[in-house]
Formats: sequence, structure tokens, C-alpha cells
Amino acid sequence: MDKLIVKRVIEEANIIISTETTLRELAKHLGISKSTIHKDMQERLIILDKDLYNKVQAVFQKHIDTRHYIGGEATRKKYQNML
Repeated sequence: MDKLIVKRVIEEANIIISTETTLRELAKHLGISKSTIHKDMQERLIILDKDLYNKVQAVFQKHIDTRHYIGGEATRKKYQNML
């Protein structure tokens, strides 16, 4: 794997862990497609560092567990503004 790719993957993982940012937010911030970041986190990171991979997966699982709350809150605010 190219050294630049390795550096990028580790940097992305550290940002996700430290800020608990979502994949889409990180993609927008770094100017990289979310597909690239997804591939980095799902395929490349596990090869490079399993411990870091597990930490990233824990953050992603937290996002999955709470997304229905966020969606419900957004819908509630939308309809409150219509009144």
C-alpha cells in the first residue's frame, strides 16, 4: 500500500475517534468522497491497525444506534416550524 494512503487512513481514523465525526462530515471536511473514506475504514484500516479499526467501528456503531433519535428530532422540528 502506498505511504500516502497509509498516512491518510490513519489520519482519518484518528479524526473519527477524537471528534466522533460522521463519515459524511469527515468527507466534506477533507474534500474526499465518502466512498473513499468508507473503503479506507472498512478495508484498509483493518489491515493496518486492528485496534484502531475496532475503535472506529465503535464510533460508527454509536452513530447507527442513535441515528433514529436524530431523524425523529429533525422531523419534530420540521413540523413544529410549520405551525
